[in-house]
Amino acid sequence: MSDIQRQEALACGALVFTTLFWAGNAVVARGIVDTIPPMALSFWRWLLAFFILLPFAWPHLRAAMPTIRAHWRSLFVLALLSAGLFNSLLYLSAHTTTAINISLVNSTMPVMIGLMAFLLLGERLSRRQMSGIVLALIGMLVIVSRGSLGILLSVDIALGDLLMIVAVACWGLYSVLMKKRGIRLHPVVFLTAIIAMALPVVLVFHLVELALGYRFSPGMELAAPLLYVAIFPSLLSYMGWNYGVAVLGPSRSAMFIYLLPLFGAVLSILFLGEGLYAYHAAGGLLILVGLYLATRVRQTPAMRMARERRKP
Repeated sequence: MSDIQRQEALACGALVFTTLFWAGNAVVARGIVDTIPPMALSFWRWLLAFFILLPFAWPHLRAAMPTIRAHWRSLFVLALLSAGLFNSLLYLSAHTTTAINISLVNSTMPVMIGLMAFLLLGERLSRRQMSGIVLALIGMLVIVSRGSLGILLSVDIALGDLLMIVAVACWGLYSVLMKKRGIRLHPVVFLTAIIAMALPVVLVFHLVELALGYRFSPGMELAAPLLYVAIFPSLLSYMGWNYGVAVLGPSRSAMFIYLLPLFGAVLSILFLGEGLYAYHAAGGLLILVGLYLATRVRQTPAMRMARERRKP
């Protein structure tokens, strides 16, 4: 096995675990809905992640501070959309929809990113990609309407499903803006800065939640879930995604998001006892086919040149 093949195999493994950890995040959020309010979970998740990550970022911070100061507005917007809004909305949605639905709607990320790139960056979409986007959006409607045209026409859709659609839109906008801004920072420093800027926002959400009377009693039963969401979907998934994109490129890496519905369904059935229905299968299939069409691109000369440059 060549060095390139070894790197690609490692990147594939990293992306598989990345999507597994993301699916686990939805399952954990759904599993502890009666134990901790959503904004409290979001705040303590990111606070723990920040203190875990800080020692690794510290040696690079002095050199990175001029870049952080120069781009703090852009970094704050990115922090608001990702750690601030996306994850908070995901946890909030877990109170009114299932972990399976969260994972299925979450799996439309590449489609949303494609739409945002078209609207904000002017990236042209092929006929195949447009067909994929339409199919995936139909699949998402099948899921949120629970396969009932009557529910769709009467707008009787679970609030959690709508919140997840907004959350995915936030992530799509974050992904496109991150590409557009092109802020050059060490990956660990970038993530640390994003978390640090998102924490005040999530703290405000948490304080509003407390003022509304939503409290929780800290206990050892929360230790394992909090550590999981602080380490696996917060830190390891982010690093795994970055490595996968660096080695395979964004389009090939996006293919691994197809695994979210599968992992989400398996984990939800195993740990939460959720049921799997025909509309899940129908909507999931449409999303998978749509995502495949939307992210499958022909290898261009530039892509071939980039691949050649990586060869030893």
